[in-house]
Amino acid sequence: MAMALFRKNKQAKESDQAAARPKEAAPEAPSPPVEREADAIYQDGELVAKVTNPEVDLEAKEIRFEEIYQSDRLLLPDQCEFQRYKVMVQRVAHAMKAEPVAAQKGRVLKGVVAEILGYREQ
Repeated sequence: MAMALFRKNKQAKESDQAAARPKEAAPEAPSPPVEREADAIYQDGELVAKVTNPEVDLEAKEIRFEEIYQSDRLLLPDQCEFQRYKVMVQRVAHAMKAEPVAAQKGRVLKGVVAEILGYREQ
């Protein structure tokens, strides 16, 4: 009888411990990829600039932009992403801060050439 009581106490203790264990969270479904703007440059997944008139030259492995604006957060020496490309800005013909009346344009870079380094993972 003592052995039966011991087994019963042991089973009760094990079920209490099982109930006290934290439940494993169900794995979350992967979130859908964020849609990127076609006229934007990204660094570390963040939109850092907008572009006008991009011209992709695959033979020369470069993209020429007439203008890059709202580029205050764009770090020029760092790699960035434009559409499906990984690029690095190589040359800027002219840089200026926008006039106060056009403050929404921020830093403006004109005549920009970026080297195509490869393709970004989607």
